[in-house]
Amino acid sequence: MKYVVWTLLAILVVLHQDYWQWDNATLVWGFLPHTLAWHAGISIGCAIVWAMAVFFCWPKDVDLAPTGPDPIAREPATDYAAVGLTGKVARKSPGEGRS
Repeated sequence: MKYVVWTLLAILVVLHQDYWQWDNATLVWGFLPHTLAWHAGISIGCAIVWAMAVFFCWPKDVDLAPTGPDPIAREPATDYAAVGLTGKVARKSPGEGRS
């Protein structure tokens, strides 16, 4: 399926270069220029191909949450909100300010 997605992407890149339509002055549905309607269709096609890429080609284990303790999660050394203009840290007693 990965090759199908890459092939569709290459086709969309080629179809995006619509040099053959620049002289087309017809209106689609009476108000939309033909080249703008073409690019709207290309955008919808890109969204579909991107959804296919995510669904079929995205690695299955990338977005899994890690198991076990998080080595990065720890208590901050200081309460940065309590630092005043003097640069001194106003220490709070444990549990102060919590409800």
